[in-house]
Amino acid sequence: MFHQLVSHNDDIRRLVEKGYAIAFDSNYLVIRDIPYLDSERKLQIGAIVAKLEFIDQNRVTQTDHQICFAGSVPHGQDGTPIPNLGGGPTQLALSEASKDVVVQRSFSNKPIATGKFQDFFEKIESYVGIISGPAMALHGASPYTFRAVKEVVSDSVFEFHDTLTSRAEITDLSERFKDDVIAVIGLGGTGAYVLDFMIKTPVQEIRAFDLDPFHVHNAFRSPGRVEASELGKTKAEVYLSRYSNFRKGLSVYPKFIDASCSDDLNGVTFAFVCVDKGSSRAEIFDLLISKGIAFIDVGMGLNRKKGPLNGMLRMTYYSAEQGQKVRDMGLAEIVDRPQDMYRANIQISELNALNACLAVIKFKQLRGFYSEELPNYNLLFEVGDLKIAGASKFDED
Repeated sequence: MFHQLVSHNDDIRRLVEKGYAIAFDSNYLVIRDIPYLDSERKLQIGAIVAKLEFIDQNRVTQTDHQICFAGSVPHGQDGTPIPNLGGGPTQLALSEASKDVVVQRSFSNKPIATGKFQDFFEKIESYVGIISGPAMALHGASPYTFRAVKEVVSDSVFEFHDTLTSRAEITDLSERFKDDVIAVIGLGGTGAYVLDFMIKTPVQEIRAFDLDPFHVHNAFRSPGRVEASELGKTKAEVYLSRYSNFRKGLSVYPKFIDASCSDDLNGVTFAFVCVDKGSSRAEIFDLLISKGIAFIDVGMGLNRKKGPLNGMLRMTYYSAEQGQKVRDMGLAEIVDRPQDMYRANIQISELNALNACLAVIKFKQLRGFYSEELPNYNLLFEVGDLKIAGASKFDED
């Protein structure tokens, strides 16, 4: 990535040619060997960290006029803190390769004339002049060390740089998904949205399964753009084509999961079950429980008795330890009812998306990405009153 960015960004190239110790890490520009004075006017060495906003795969720009700094408060030659740096104490998670760069504060200093830096070269030169100027004058120190810093090799699963995570400064939280292998079983209305959300989550691998064809009605309850050429193909073909350019580690199989599919789930760490047939759900449940795989099952029941639609959405979590116990509660339909062939099976895209949201949020709570006040294993959302009821405690045996 180093040579790629330097060759396509003139401002980065100028920083390298001037002698800055440049590196890239977690979508940040890292500049080490920045001299400054502490409160006793002793020479210290810090580092500047600035966010990168990727325009495309090769070109970057600034997100704002601020920087982060790894070091204590810089002081002037008179031993007082350098004024007009703004900002304050902050923390920023970088990768293990940059463990020597411990961000402690942010600085905010806009150019007086324009209020905005033209590019990274102007931005870094300005901040280095302010931070390092006193150390350069008093100790003859220089930030231009021409030091070659070992490049941080990105092992991102995404084909595009995940600047959403770095902009929000939640890189450390996103790291919690890196070892997950996810199965999405069923790519109907809700399953399609679960897949879409997981595609954008930095899990190691995603395996999705559905044998059904993609028809017009599916287009009305699936995320993203629809092409006429997709109609009639398997859902597996359609979704693999849509997402294969977004991330690595994606496999979509044109098959149903049943009791004979144990090998397909080897190595899976978590599963989402998004099927609407009771007998299929029962076989999938038993297979996942027997393999000790935690999973979430979703369901939707909408009806129109008089006037507007009403109904419920359900999200049920089956942990590896309590999966059988939750299954025995009968929270999800696991048989095919005789009247099901006459059922309208109403599904609406926004409710499919909401059902998927409940499932994915719960999964991310389990991984510590979101906070969780109550460990609910079952959630029911009623459309009519927009209320959610949750169950978090098991009845005593």
